[in-house]
Amino acid sequence: MLGLGVMILSIAVIRGFKQEIRQKLRGFAGDIQILKYDNNNSDQNSPFQIDYSFINKIKANPLITDIMPIATKPGIIKTSSEIEGVVMKGVDKSYEWSFFKKILVAGKVIDFSDSVAAQKQIMISSYTASRLRLKVGDKFLMYFVQEPLKKRSFYISGIFNVGVEDIDKTFVVGDLSLIRRVNNWNPNEIAGYELIVSDFSQLEQANDFLSDKMPLKLKSYMVSESYPAIFEWLKLLDVNAQVMLILMLIVATINMISALLIIILERTSMIGIFKAMGAGNWIIQKIFLYNASYLISIGLILGNLFGLGICFFQFKTHFFKLEESSYYMKFVPIQVEWTDIFLLNTGTLIICLLVLIVPSTLVTKISPVKAIRFK
Repeated sequence: MLGLGVMILSIAVIRGFKQEIRQKLRGFAGDIQILKYDNNNSDQNSPFQIDYSFINKIKANPLITDIMPIATKPGIIKTSSEIEGVVMKGVDKSYEWSFFKKILVAGKVIDFSDSVAAQKQIMISSYTASRLRLKVGDKFLMYFVQEPLKKRSFYISGIFNVGVEDIDKTFVVGDLSLIRRVNNWNPNEIAGYELIVSDFSQLEQANDFLSDKMPLKLKSYMVSESYPAIFEWLKLLDVNAQVMLILMLIVATINMISALLIIILERTSMIGIFKAMGAGNWIIQKIFLYNASYLISIGLILGNLFGLGICFFQFKTHFFKLEESSYYMKFVPIQVEWTDIFLLNTGTLIICLLVLIVPSTLVTKISPVKAIRFK
């Protein structure tokens, strides 16, 4: 029971971690970014002209659900008493706001219905808002890093919390057309495309498709390449899960072997009587294996109730908390896949029964005469 329950919890928590963190990164940076292929490694990407024929080719592929123009621009926010260096991510009215609407702490997303008013709106993270003591509706000056230095006035339309420190410390979100004006770009110039794929498991296939269709001057970057340290950490979680599963299976099988040996020793006289009546070794072995299967089945039922019960409790209440600065979230996430539950139950049952065949051979070593005397 405990072994299966811990295995279910381990898989559900690790799946939850991977899903939540991946969704945070995907929501902010997209699944794939297409940028100009050059030696520019700064926070301000080089511009290029929008290619509508290329966009139409991408939209025709069912693997890709969205393509959105973006640009970035480093700047310094100045209030009456504080300053903070940030990178402004510029988006336009085609941007998909569903992720930001989920992580908004206060206010609302940028309203592009009025193009002039949109250029004065900005969204900042709760981290930046706390450091600069700002709230929704407050105004401040932002100095864009270039020569000559340019400044613009903004008011805060919304405050978000991605939960990934690298993002919350660095980025604010504003209007793409403002970045165009500050950089003196023409209306058709952007710094990149942000793409969303329909199925994250097919991310590499989508990236291969883009590589074949992209102009030579552009290059695509998957989100796993943009945040390699975080994705490497997520891979290590898989290793932890494998170690946990192996340890729990070993503990469960050792317990079952011990239980079966005790049952056989307790029933020594019964085995002797069966053999004296002509029962073969395999027939007697099957009796004990059937009994072991019954015990294993009870353990599986209780283990599922224990593991899934805690998973459901945590999913509904978020009772077990985490330090967000270390784990990128405030609570232990849970994601239950019924395929995992089926495989864990089936695998545990099969492995336990297979390893129990060996101790059940102890029946063959018992002599009928000695066993009956033992009684």
